[in-house]
Amino acid sequence: MPPPAPPTVLVPSERAVVLLSCVLSALGSGLLVATHALWPDLRSRARRLLLFLSLADLLSAASYFYGVLQDFSGPSWDCVLQGALSTFANTSSFFWTVAIALYLYLSIVRTTRGPRAGRLLLAFHVVSWGVPLAITVAAVTLKKIGYDASDVSVGWCWIDLEAKDRVLWMLLTGKLWELLAYVMLPVLYLLIRKHINRAHQALSEYRPILSEAHRLQHHSSMADKKLVLIPLIFISLRVWSTVRFVLTLCGSPAVRTPVLVVLHGIGNTFQGGANCIMFVLCTRAVRTRLFSLCCCCPSPPPAESPAGPLRASTPSRTGDSGTQVDSEELPHT
Repeated sequence: MPPPAPPTVLVPSERAVVLLSCVLSALGSGLLVATHALWPDLRSRARRLLLFLSLADLLSAASYFYGVLQDFSGPSWDCVLQGALSTFANTSSFFWTVAIALYLYLSIVRTTRGPRAGRLLLAFHVVSWGVPLAITVAAVTLKKIGYDASDVSVGWCWIDLEAKDRVLWMLLTGKLWELLAYVMLPVLYLLIRKHINRAHQALSEYRPILSEAHRLQHHSSMADKKLVLIPLIFISLRVWSTVRFVLTLCGSPAVRTPVLVVLHGIGNTFQGGANCIMFVLCTRAVRTRLFSLCCCCPSPPPAESPAGPLRASTPSRTGDSGTQVDSEELPHT
């Protein structure tokens, strides 16, 4: 592997943009946590998973904010501390993002319910918190976290570029899970979307005798859009860090391109903000209540089951007993 490239110098404008992204992400994550606390009837299992993702993103944004603000120029104790916190939070965010997709797949396509769903949530906690914690503790103990000259970050500390096995630890502390998420998220969400579309087509055969067909069609359409946007937004945000990672391995000076540095900084820090836009601002059930709260107006009464799944059970032509579609497990459309 070639020696590390010269340090990437952050100009004030680049630092300001990334710091703003950290603040917006922290606010977005905080808003997601607040909506979960304010309205118990919106606490579906999927939104509980989103709560834990928001907590990981909140810690990630805070640690990145400190790293960018400090713009470390060498190894120090707070560099290691910030690197450890961001490593744990960022890796945990990957795990929770995939956990949400896996849960939606199992609950909608495989119809996992009851005690099995409870055990699944427990497994998600063990893996999504435990694995990142074990990796981070090992990296700190072996002194792998340290100053990285901003070549694989944007001012914050991560894996020490002087470590001989730095590529292995870059993979273990983030990049491996990031690459797996690039593959798993589109596959899982495409399978869910295919299942919902198939059930929606079966429902359309009975549309003339269904009084709520229009509402069901609207929810299915919104769910379908989110199933496309969720993996697309994740990849669009994270791909820039992967590009800089590859350029760093190649020793290319292009790793210091200002536009690439800014995109990397925004992509790594804005995940909480993107989730807030998707699951608060673009979710009518939550957005209506939030606006009513901000305007001090009484919110309209909730639907029959605002936190529950939208179920459409219809017989198929082949004589199946029914197809159950939980499109509002997305969570909420």
